[in-house]
Amino acid sequence: MNYHKQFEAIAKLLRAVQSVLIIQADNPDADSLGSSVALSDLCQQLAISSQLYCATTLSNYLQYIDGFNQVVDQVNQDFDLTIFVDVSTKTLLAKLIELPLLSQIKQKPVIVLDHHQEIDNQIDFATVIINDSLASSTGEIIFQLTKHLNIQLTKLGLNAILASILGDTQSLSNQLTKAETYRLVADLIDQGANRFELDKKRKALNSLPLDIFHYKADLIKRTEFYYDNAIAVLVLRQEDINNYSAQYNQIALMQNDLLQVQNVKVILIIKYYQDQHLTTGIRANYGYPIASQLAKHFNGGGHQYASGINLIKQDLNLFKKDIIIKANQLLNEINDNHQTL
Repeated sequence: MNYHKQFEAIAKLLRAVQSVLIIQADNPDADSLGSSVALSDLCQQLAISSQLYCATTLSNYLQYIDGFNQVVDQVNQDFDLTIFVDVSTKTLLAKLIELPLLSQIKQKPVIVLDHHQEIDNQIDFATVIINDSLASSTGEIIFQLTKHLNIQLTKLGLNAILASILGDTQSLSNQLTKAETYRLVADLIDQGANRFELDKKRKALNSLPLDIFHYKADLIKRTEFYYDNAIAVLVLRQEDINNYSAQYNQIALMQNDLLQVQNVKVILIIKYYQDQHLTTGIRANYGYPIASQLAKHFNGGGHQYASGINLIKQDLNLFKKDIIIKANQLLNEINDNHQTL
């Protein structure tokens, strides 16, 4: 995708401001955080102050990305411009939507940088939107923006973009990885990014404490399988969230193993909170790109192989039944298409 027109509009906005608010979705991942840190570094090169904001607490597994501690849940100064990263649907900003901060955001220019498919309930008050589903990550788009602006990021920003690309491509192993992705990673390394250092910190942080190892065994036992094991479902309740979510991301803990189970085509990891708030991480195996369609059916969004849902006041049993049926329907459509070819 050619972003020239949007990049020119963004450049014009950046030349006119002194302070930028950078916002992630309610459940940020490596791309969300890496993109935010990289944008903050970009702003610093332009002598623009920035605040990194997220309405929810970041999971500790993201601490391997330098800049983790810059993210706050309270905006403590005025800002002239807001940039939403790795999100272009209001559905994934449920916490922010409830806050008075939103009205302040709407009074000033807004930029949206994203790469998700199947978007409903868009951020309709944005001044400039880039949402390119062909990009490996939002970090990739930001790196292209730095080139357009002729800005050299520091090592902090370069490593942040590298982390965002590696996060969304599962270390350059999934379908989002294209030839251009490898060229961008090589360019990042040429400019000073250090993949070895980044991977070393990530692996050290994500090593399993003994209690998490035993907890994982419990989660394996609790996983349910439907339709000849094609759909794996794991439900996490408030106790799981309170005791483990901040320490270790359950999707990261379980997804690789569940996707390796024979005949599993899609996994659903549902977090169900005490107030009936519900989130669902969806991951699909290669050849079954239903994740974004499935999420969209429940007002969520994401990629073909990885997406998410965030809903308020849901009946768990009803939702679980509905999403399993819908997932099976989408899988059957793929099987039918294969049979007609």
